[in-house]
Amino acid sequence: MLLASLNPAAVAAGADIGDAVRIDGATLSRSDLVGAATSVAERVGAAGRVAVLATPTVATVLAVAGCLIAGVPVVPVPADVGAAERRHILTDSGAQAWLGEKPDGAAQEGLPHVPVRLHARSWHRYAEPSPDATALIIYTSGTTGPPKGVVVSRRAIAADIDMLAAAWQWTAEDTLVHGLPLYHVHGLVLGLLGSLRIGNRFVHTGKPSPAAYAQAASEAGGSLFFGVPTVWSRIVEDGDAARALAPARLLVSGSAPLPVPVFDGLAALSGHQPVERYGSTESLITLSTLAAGERRPGWVGLPLTGVQTRLHSEDGGQVPHDGETIGRLHLQSPTMFDRYLNRPDATAEVLGPDGWYRTGDVAVIDGDGMHRIVGRESVDLIKTGGFRVGAGEIETALLGHPGVREVAVVGVPDDDLGQRIVAFVVGDASPDELIEYVAQQLSAHKRPREVRLVDSLPRNAMGKVLKKELVQWV
Repeated sequence: MLLASLNPAAVAAGADIGDAVRIDGATLSRSDLVGAATSVAERVGAAGRVAVLATPTVATVLAVAGCLIAGVPVVPVPADVGAAERRHILTDSGAQAWLGEKPDGAAQEGLPHVPVRLHARSWHRYAEPSPDATALIIYTSGTTGPPKGVVVSRRAIAADIDMLAAAWQWTAEDTLVHGLPLYHVHGLVLGLLGSLRIGNRFVHTGKPSPAAYAQAASEAGGSLFFGVPTVWSRIVEDGDAARALAPARLLVSGSAPLPVPVFDGLAALSGHQPVERYGSTESLITLSTLAAGERRPGWVGLPLTGVQTRLHSEDGGQVPHDGETIGRLHLQSPTMFDRYLNRPDATAEVLGPDGWYRTGDVAVIDGDGMHRIVGRESVDLIKTGGFRVGAGEIETALLGHPGVREVAVVGVPDDDLGQRIVAFVVGDASPDELIEYVAQQLSAHKRPREVRLVDSLPRNAMGKVLKKELVQWV
């Protein structure tokens, strides 16, 4: 059963807790979740696919759970998405209705609205859908054209949550806290569905502010905290909020690389070295450091149980696992997506007939199997003067300078070098000082040829820097 904690028989037999989910000022018991979500299932059971406006509300929780009980695929739609992108998601997915919160009139795109009745209850017993049935169609950020619908099965979600439970020693005794969006893997699959499968208490803070995380640690007894690097950076800057997390069991960072100074700051202030992990919408989470293992700043750990990885060079050869040589990361996993909806061409580009997924990321692997993600091959692998340089290595070096708060490094076309290294820095150090600083820390060919001071870096909702936008700034 995908949502194992919502087993009606188990709840009726006494496996209930009064605060299974806290979100948007409301608290739901496990029996509330079962009854209200089953009521939703009765209302949408005949639908092919439904769109859910993925706000952090009780309505969203019940809409998603109800669809999964009924076996109806969910299309999560960001509340702040632009009109053209929303129209594309609805048209491409074939969603038949809005379920839960209703967008404003102009945003409904002519679809009927099915409200979630928060106080309705049903105790109908539904047969568990096939593990191969589609659970979610999650749309990617669309960095290369319109967003693609990633078709994710129930089997993949269940496998991923179980693998992470083993890696993080995640149990029903935990109280999981986060304030992340409920339309991506991190907040929706790991945070919400993970909690509904494992049976731990789930607390959504609304906005992921330092004060909200600190409050959840003290008042809700948070033991397991999820955050993106921007969240953890702000918590470290707050200081008191980081110290308030000391009673927690585990801090987990993902969705973007965690800067080493933030890792070190969390360790110093909270007493916890954060767990880092790696994944994608297509593969879910496949690599992680372990609750009981080494946590190395800048490294995302080992393959989870059942995952295989390999590194390929540009000519298709195998790359040695020496901790230095950069290669294209490919992987196999039981958590893999089924396909891109309506895009067999795009599916074939990344998912080979041998079952290996070409991630589009470049990485290094050391002799112990630890992985470090260099970044996206398209923007983070810089070919300059005959050398292959990872942007992440330069970013890590720059973040070690006391005058640098944030940084993003890109390669831009150059007639002489092929690509020249340009660093965008939020901070108060001089460009010449930073260029020299990197030259002293790393090889001379890895120093930026240009440093641009900026007020902020463009980021998406998950905190990832939009590097293709930065290249256009040059």
